[in-house]
Amino acid sequence: MNLLLVNPQEIDDQGCVLLTDRRHQHIIDIHRLSLGATLQAGVLNGLCGEAEIIEQQANATRIKLNLYRKPPAALPVTLLLALPRPRMLARSLEHLATLGVKKIILLQTARVEKSYWQSPELKLEKIHQHLMLGLEQAKDTLLPEVVCKQLFKPFVEDELSALAINSLKLVAHPGDYPACPRGISEQLTLAIGPEGGFVDFEIKLLEAQGFQPVQMGERILRVETAVTALLARLF
Repeated sequence: MNLLLVNPQEIDDQGCVLLTDRRHQHIIDIHRLSLGATLQAGVLNGLCGEAEIIEQQANATRIKLNLYRKPPAALPVTLLLALPRPRMLARSLEHLATLGVKKIILLQTARVEKSYWQSPELKLEKIHQHLMLGLEQAKDTLLPEVVCKQLFKPFVEDELSALAINSLKLVAHPGDYPACPRGISEQLTLAIGPEGGFVDFEIKLLEAQGFQPVQMGERILRVETAVTALLARLF
C-alpha cells in the first residue's frame, strides 16, 4: 500500500478519518507506524498528500489528512478487453489501474467462455477491490470505469463509433499486420482479444469501424502480459 486511500464519506468535519479495516492493519503490521508518524494518502477521485496518525489503538487508527497535489495523469486510452478467465481478470484489473487506464470495457467475444460472466470476480465489490489495489500501488486516486458488454456485434456496430470518436483506433492481433506503433501522443482506443485472438468476423467488424490491426511479433502472450507490453510500447 504505497498510498492510503480513503472515501470522501469517511472524512469528518476536522479532516480526519477513523480506520478500522485492512488499512489500519497495514499501518500496524506492514508500515509499523505509530502516533505522530505520517504516510502518503489520498481521497478517492480527489487530491493526494499526507496523513498524520493522531490516535492509535489496537483495533483502530485515526488520521488527519493534508491534501495538496493532483494524482498522476491518466493514460489517454479507452481499452476494449475480451473478458479474460477470472483469475487473469483480477490481475489485469490491478495492472490496468496501476498503469493509469481509466476506461475499461469488458467484451464477450467468440473465444470467451460464457461461463466467465458468472464469476464472483465480476461482482462490483470485487472489481472495486482490484481497482483499489492498483491505485494504491501507483499512488493514484482516480478510479477507473469498468463497463461490461456481452453482445459483441451490437456493441461494435451501434456504440463503438461514438465511443472511439476522434481517437486512434488499434486492435492488437497476431498476423501479417504492421508493427504496433511506439510513443504515441494522441487519444487511443485499443482492442485486445482473448489469448486465441479475435476471430476473422470480429476483426472485420472492428476494421469497418476504422480499427487498424497491429501485431507485436510471433509470440502469443497471456492477457495481462499483452496489456502491459502494449501500453508500455504505445505510451
